[in-house]
Amino acid sequence: MAADTTHIPHNLAAVRDRLAEAARAAGRFPASIRLIAVSKTFPIEYVRAAAGAGQQDFGENRVQEALQKMEQSADLPIRWHLIGHLQSNKARKAGGFYAIHSVDSLDLLTRIDRAAAEAGTAPQLLAQVDLAGESTKFGAPLSTVQDILRAPLAAARMTGLMLLPPYADNPEDARPWFRRLRELRDQLLAEGVAADRLQELSMGMSHDFHVAVEEGSTMVRVGTAIFGERRPNPGAETHR
Repeated sequence: MAADTTHIPHNLAAVRDRLAEAARAAGRFPASIRLIAVSKTFPIEYVRAAAGAGQQDFGENRVQEALQKMEQSADLPIRWHLIGHLQSNKARKAGGFYAIHSVDSLDLLTRIDRAAAEAGTAPQLLAQVDLAGESTKFGAPLSTVQDILRAPLAAARMTGLMLLPPYADNPEDARPWFRRLRELRDQLLAEGVAADRLQELSMGMSHDFHVAVEEGSTMVRVGTAIFGERRPNPGAETHR
C-alpha cells in the first residue's frame, strides 16, 4: 500500500508560515532561517512529497538510513543534513552530506575532513555543544569547542554551532539554552574565532522553533510538524 503523503504539503506550508511569522516578530528576514525537514524513520515517499512542495533541506539521524534515502532521491535537487550523532568509525561514509551538525570532538572532525577530501566534497560542519551535560545526549564540552572551531581543515568547512536542549513541554523552558548558545557564539567571535566559522546556529524543533528563531537560530530542524508523529527510538537523541 502506498504511503499517504497528502498531509505533507499542508503541514509544510503551515510550518513555513509560522517560521516567517516568528522571524518577522523578531525583526528578522524569514529567508535568513533555513528549514530542515527531519525525515528520519519516514519512507522516501514522504521526502518526495515534501520536495514536491518545494522543500530542499532534509535531516537524518543515522548514516545508513540517510545513505539509502540519498540513493533513492538522487534525481531530486535536495540537500542532506546529518543531525544525529556520528560515530568515528562511520565518518568515512559521511563525506557526501551537505552539512553535518553533530561534530563533538577533534578526532571526529579530523576523520570527517579526511573523508571529505577523499570524496572531493566540502560539507558544512557544525560543532554540537553540550551545555546541559545530559548523559543521554552527545556534544562537545565547552572546554573543547574553541579548539574544534579553530582546527585547520583541508576540505570540510566549519560554519557554526548546534544545540539539543533538555526537552520540555513548554517551549519557553528552552529559551535560556538557545540564548546561551547565541551568547557563546558572540563570545567566541569576541575571542577571535573567524566569523565564517560561526555563521550558523542550528537550534529549534517542531514545538519550540519559534522561540529559537527569536533567540537567533539560523537553522531549525522540524520533523513531527511536517511529517506527523513517529515512534520513538529508545536510546536515540530526539528530534521532533
